[in-house]
Amino acid sequence: MFTGIIETVGIVKDVISNGFNKTFWIESPISAELKVDQSISHSGVCLTIEEIKERSHRVTAIYETLQKTNLGAWETGTMVNIERSLLLNSRLDGHFVQGHVDATGICTKTNEKKGSREFEFEFPKKFAELVIEKGSICVNGISLTAFNVKKKAFTVAIIPFTLEHTNIREVKPGDSVNLEFDMIGKYLQRRLTME
Repeated sequence: MFTGIIETVGIVKDVISNGFNKTFWIESPISAELKVDQSISHSGVCLTIEEIKERSHRVTAIYETLQKTNLGAWETGTMVNIERSLLLNSRLDGHFVQGHVDATGICTKTNEKKGSREFEFEFPKKFAELVIEKGSICVNGISLTAFNVKKKAFTVAIIPFTLEHTNIREVKPGDSVNLEFDMIGKYLQRRLTME
């Protein structure tokens, strides 16, 4: 379980294809502090640490993960948002994030505001009920608030701190991002469709 508050940014140093899977070596300021078998959010995707070497760590994405996320497009030099799991005795500054990406979204436009930047994302219409005005949404692992919600699009506003400390600053129109919709909304939707 995560909060969507990004701890640091890593850089993909190597990509190795293994059948339908892809293994990534990622260098980050906290790689040496991680432990093998630890679950870490990588741009919103929960992956298991397999090996650590100095300032880098290794993770593998299986076929299912590659199909539902943008990890298949990762290459050497890709910037990755990294967050360690939530501690039960810490504040929840974002919202509950599982690290289980529901879909990818496409950036359709960006808009520079004085002091912030807005991004509009289009997403698969089947998830429309899970995106609400002023509701929580996780984009590339970042806990954000959706507004200007439409049937298959929403907008988020990014403050300068988040732009500086996450990979969203590199997102431009046409880019794919990982989306995780609010967990509480998913449970409510499931409950309502069971009746």
